[in-house]
Amino acid sequence: MEYNELTELIEKISALLTEKNFRAVKTILDDEMPQDVATLLEELPDKDMPVIFRLLSKEQAADTFVEMSSDSQEMLINVFSDSEIKAIFDEMFVDDTVDIIEEMPASVVKRIISQSDAETRHQINEILQYPKDSAGTIMTVEYVSLKKSWTVSQCFDRIRQTALDKETIYTCYVTDEKRHLIGCVTVKDLLLHDYNDLIADIMETDVLSVETTDDKEAVALQISKYDLNAMPVVDKENRIVGIITVDDVLDVLEEEATEDIAKMAAVTPSSDTYLDQSVWQIWKNRIPWLLILMISATFTGLIINAYEATLSALLFACVPMIMGTGGNAGSQASVTITRSLAINEISPRDVLKVLWKELRVSVSLGLVLACACFAKLYLLDGLAFGNEYTWQICLTVSIALFVTIVIAKLIGCLMPILAKVCRLDPAVVASPFITTIVDILSLVIYCLIAQALLSGGM
Repeated sequence: MEYNELTELIEKISALLTEKNFRAVKTILDDEMPQDVATLLEELPDKDMPVIFRLLSKEQAADTFVEMSSDSQEMLINVFSDSEIKAIFDEMFVDDTVDIIEEMPASVVKRIISQSDAETRHQINEILQYPKDSAGTIMTVEYVSLKKSWTVSQCFDRIRQTALDKETIYTCYVTDEKRHLIGCVTVKDLLLHDYNDLIADIMETDVLSVETTDDKEAVALQISKYDLNAMPVVDKENRIVGIITVDDVLDVLEEEATEDIAKMAAVTPSSDTYLDQSVWQIWKNRIPWLLILMISATFTGLIINAYEATLSALLFACVPMIMGTGGNAGSQASVTITRSLAINEISPRDVLKVLWKELRVSVSLGLVLACACFAKLYLLDGLAFGNEYTWQICLTVSIALFVTIVIAKLIGCLMPILAKVCRLDPAVVASPFITTIVDILSLVIYCLIAQALLSGGM
């Protein structure tokens, strides 16, 4: 829903609520998607939220509740009766219930679990016991299970009986008496075969699966790589315990991308949205990294002080350009390699290939930028504006710029790979740290080259 459409809808519903025309409000909401209804509720005053939510059908209410922020969910739970809470959570899939429970305080969790039946409570508790960020924490236990001895007709009967309670029915999983995963079959396969054909004859036995303890990001990338609608999750004994669907994968990829962007910007990741975070939370997320980067940046000051007496003012006037270009070059390489590592385009064993490619790229880029720098300093700054840039000074700055770019590119591509080898998040060593390191090295390189080439004339 576009911003203008949302604004118009809020005004319309607010007017109808003032008139107490709840029937008209319900008619409007019945035609809206749960995601749009959730956005609408978030924009309305808190006093109107329970009123509107109670106008939704059970199914739409459950779907809308899942899409709302944890603060809004908690507020609604606090004003709902036990029967209303039960009605909402009875319509939800267990994995969605678990996601909500993980964000709620203990008092709210107690109310939710107390309104769940014994089987659901068992499933919730089982999922909550899996390691953080594992496949078990994002799987759903609602899947279609078939037997290899059944006919196509029996399978369709099974699907009809259980479809309403399952998150997806397109891919069905074949298990034995002990729930061991032995195959899978799609609804398309069933439709293309005779009703009397046995599942054992048409099922796919080479089934990709993941274990409950596997990292959820790796699972998401696997599903994306093989274009799967769902991925079965098994335990250590190959017994199926749930499935991970595409909607769960999208949430994981969005979460990981948001986390990586925060780390690359030197901000501690937060699960809360920007507007939901307090000033204190934002301060805590930013101050550690700024302190670290500020302290590390003081090394550049020490280097400048050490060479201040020996380098001319003209040479120091080029320091920001050298450091800025080097930092940008390093950031380009680090962001590219970090992203490639994240989506498994490359791995640490490709380090030599990466270094060789970035070396060639950096040399070609460095030559172009060095020539442009020489022309700018000598022709524009020197001749046109009358600055005392001799060709020796211009050549010195250009050579320093070339060396800085080459080294910055190599450091930028190497640091994320080293982080991966050390089992660190490559995003942590991205732009801010790369820029700081390159700033220090570029200044040292510049000063050394200037001393070497201009020692007689400085």
